[in-house]
Amino acid sequence: MLIMKENRDEHAYQSSCTCARTSQLDVKGFEDAGDKSEANNDSTSTRSNEISTEYDFSHNQRNVYSSYHRIVPNSKMKAARDWMQNSSLVGRRLQMDQLRHCTVQAQMNHSQVMSVWGIPGVGKSALVRNLYCDRILENQQFQEYGWVGLSHSRPFNLRDFSRSLLMNFHSESLQAKETAPSNIVGIKGAIGKCREVLSTRRCLVVIDGLQSIQEWDLIQSSLVSRHSESRTVIIVITTEASFATYCADKEELAFNVKTLEADAAFDLFENEVVSKKTLLSASPSYRENEVLRELISKCGGLPSIIVAMAGILATKAAWMDAAGSINLRFINEVEMNPEFDSLWDLFSWMHSCFRTCPDSIKPCIFYLSFFPRDHNIRRRRLVRRWIAEGYSRDSDDKSAEENGEEFFSKLLNLSIIQPESSAISDARVVLCRVNGFLRECILSRAMEENLVFELTDTSSPTTKSSGRHLVISENWDRNMTVFQRIDFSRLRSMTVVGMWKSFFISKSMKLLRVLDLEDSLGLTDADVEQMVKRLCCLKFLSLRGCRGIFHLPSSIGGLRQLQTLDVMDTSIVTLPATITKLQMLQYIRGGTPSISLEDPSVPNASSSWLSKFRHLSHLVGVRVPIGIRELRSLHTLGVVNIGSSAGEAILKALKKLTQLRKLGVFGVNRNNSTAFSSAISGHVHLESLSVWFDKESQCCLDDTFLPLKNLQSLKLYGLVDKLQFLQIGQLSKLAKLDLEITTLREWDIRFFGMLPKLCILRLCVNQPEDVRLHFCVFIDGVEQRSYQKLKVLEIACMSSLHVTFGSETMKKLDLLKFDCCSGSSHQLSGLVHLSELKEVWLKGSYEETLKHDVQDQLADHPGKPVLKLEEEAPRQ
Repeated sequence: MLIMKENRDEHAYQSSCTCARTSQLDVKGFEDAGDKSEANNDSTSTRSNEISTEYDFSHNQRNVYSSYHRIVPNSKMKAARDWMQNSSLVGRRLQMDQLRHCTVQAQMNHSQVMSVWGIPGVGKSALVRNLYCDRILENQQFQEYGWVGLSHSRPFNLRDFSRSLLMNFHSESLQAKETAPSNIVGIKGAIGKCREVLSTRRCLVVIDGLQSIQEWDLIQSSLVSRHSESRTVIIVITTEASFATYCADKEELAFNVKTLEADAAFDLFENEVVSKKTLLSASPSYRENEVLRELISKCGGLPSIIVAMAGILATKAAWMDAAGSINLRFINEVEMNPEFDSLWDLFSWMHSCFRTCPDSIKPCIFYLSFFPRDHNIRRRRLVRRWIAEGYSRDSDDKSAEENGEEFFSKLLNLSIIQPESSAISDARVVLCRVNGFLRECILSRAMEENLVFELTDTSSPTTKSSGRHLVISENWDRNMTVFQRIDFSRLRSMTVVGMWKSFFISKSMKLLRVLDLEDSLGLTDADVEQMVKRLCCLKFLSLRGCRGIFHLPSSIGGLRQLQTLDVMDTSIVTLPATITKLQMLQYIRGGTPSISLEDPSVPNASSSWLSKFRHLSHLVGVRVPIGIRELRSLHTLGVVNIGSSAGEAILKALKKLTQLRKLGVFGVNRNNSTAFSSAISGHVHLESLSVWFDKESQCCLDDTFLPLKNLQSLKLYGLVDKLQFLQIGQLSKLAKLDLEITTLREWDIRFFGMLPKLCILRLCVNQPEDVRLHFCVFIDGVEQRSYQKLKVLEIACMSSLHVTFGSETMKKLDLLKFDCCSGSSHQLSGLVHLSELKEVWLKGSYEETLKHDVQDQLADHPGKPVLKLEEEAPRQ
């Protein structure tokens, strides 16, 4: 059974195609003088000659070609039917529906070019091949079908590309033959003939493996007619996001093929193994087997690796033992074992990434191996660590922060990291994860170069390790003897996942710059005092999520090189006065929950995405010393408590920090709102503002002015009702709005819809009675286009909620998240109007009727969006 064997299929397919870069076309018709002069132009430097070649078609040649291609040949139909019968795209049904819809939309809107992108081995070509064969069998949407597979063994040649495409149009099989009738291949001016066919016939053309912008520009300018009514669709398959977007006529026509999710990966593995040998009948609980789960996780949801792995294990008598052996030496086995030769393209791509990417990016790639497999990583956490390590620095025209953000974007473009959600969004990614397979590759390379060492349950107790970066994994047994054998003299960073032990701090860690203990367990104030005392060179210290920390020691003032201090979600309520000695400090994050998470009235913050949003409303800021006004390097500060008795003095200190770009403030009310507005009125560089209102917040900002001109992110928690202090003219750059409010009015919905750059909107409505949200804007009885840039909408409500989408709203929405409260009724209407919708998430205590209604609406949606269900996690 063929289940997305992308690399094997592509390799076999390309070898049989007569693409210009994989084999030379040996055609007698090139012997005339005119063709010889064109044939000599094999390099891109002479492409202008190719473009200007005079079109010379005889009347008879035109008639032969046109008459031959009135219908798809029976043999080509049979080949397509065989492919469809012998292939099974496990876990791809919805993506297949979305790709088919994308193709129909492209043809209807006369958008000739769409693109499909993703990392090698993810199944791009298999998915497109399925569409290609499906369209052939339907034999209604298109008149001509052509597929050209490219590799990089030869320079690109437009003439040979055109001939290869014409030959494939003419072929009676799915694959182009090495020779073709002279009346096709021998045509003088193949470029002109190819352009004529593409502009006068309804063609479906697939260009597989194109990676150069210069090559695409040449193809587009020479072959693609923007004024044609032919409804030809060209699909470009590539590995890079930015190139895919460049080629596609519209942003929404750049289709990303994602890796398989965990369940689908298991299904594929099972399907492949069973098709080769009945191995699983004797192991009914194989899905619970930890070794097998880890092995499939290391495959990273890449079908090509899963298929290859299943094929090899199916040949082993003791297949579970073999799985354990491969798991222990995963990368060595996959890369060196000749049985995995089918993965050559994937490793070639990986090595090419390392070899060709700028030297400034390489350390950032290695850094990704420090985080657990399938673990969500905050973008800001990565960027701040890169800055502390010196990987991202100030340049002539950009700050270290801006350069770090650019590095992050490049890694996204290369598909080395992927957004948390599979829905594509223009918004800046907050959470990402490293593909399981790519992480193993990166970690192996980093360990070979003695850059990183990882302590895991498979670490040898006798090995004496050393390196620049240490990762302590959750499953390591915390063996003190092993730890004390490590040479820390070169250590620059330490990352701890899971349980903390006091012996993790060593006197020999004199050069340690980064200590990342986010969400570590068992950490105490005494441990923090020891690390501050011994680790004098720290530039990055994260205690985020360590609830056992209540105080920072006054000795923290000795960390004179500290740039980043993250104590968010700890129990720290006051920062020590000595923090004002840290003149290099750029980033301070703090805040603690006001109520125990075990309280049933508090949403479970650990359970999912929107619960965390609601959890923020129970956050209390930290009290900061007045001397913080002297920290001139500070650009990120939050969450500051101005509701305490020292609030007035703190606001005066804030007034001096005019360089701030991100600010979070807690405790704004009617009594201090004027002083708060005055304190930040000069903060013209603010890009992000988060405000927590207290119980006396009603109408507190009605008569105030806030510096919102450059604001890109605004978060307001605890508002009662009015939003009249906001003005559209002030928020012309706003891309993200988070709002927790008691009462949401029709005026508010209309206001949000008119914000010109709003990309992400998160709403939490605490209204006790039923809530109706109608996302539509009417002027003089006519519905207007609204929410034109919105990509992500998240809604939570504490009562019954009915949401309706108008026919002219949110035409670019990718992702809808809906959080339901227990004991309330909920309804979603008008999902069909959200034409670009890709995912709908239902979270919490949703009713079966809501689930079935949403399923019915999505089934009728042309784009076939994905429905994801998340039930509320039980409390421990």
